[in-house]
Amino acid sequence: MRAVVQRVSRASVSVDGEVVGSIGPGILLLLGVAGSDSGSDANYILEKVINLRIFEDDTGRMDRSLLESGGGLLVVSQFTLYGDTRRGRRPSYIKAAPPEAADRLYEYFVSQARHRIAEVATGKFQAMMDVELVNDGPVTILLDSEKQI
Repeated sequence: MRAVVQRVSRASVSVDGEVVGSIGPGILLLLGVAGSDSGSDANYILEKVINLRIFEDDTGRMDRSLLESGGGLLVVSQFTLYGDTRRGRRPSYIKAAPPEAADRLYEYFVSQARHRIAEVATGKFQAMMDVELVNDGPVTILLDSEKQI
């Protein structure tokens, strides 16, 4: 599972001009699911995301997590995180999970997040979405469950 973590002042996702998910301060998470991923990959990424110390404390130092800051989480499915561009100019998505398997793990991730975070919003799986965000910092971090130590 791959994730792009972006600390935001606000973010929203729209489908056909209608906002389907939005948050104020928090994290916009672009989430890609590989064919080999399982629940343990989702759990690993979730724990990393909600515990990353990327929010400022009272002294202005990045020392608070999403859990501690009380911010929101907007989760947007993005299979293109598994685009392989090593050959040619057209990305190959062969490592991305098939839609049914990806949707199952995406929904699992979101349900687990809702047990941990008060405000969780989502995009619409397999829809063409417009994502708007104000990146705070900017702070952007890449996570990959295959790179666990």
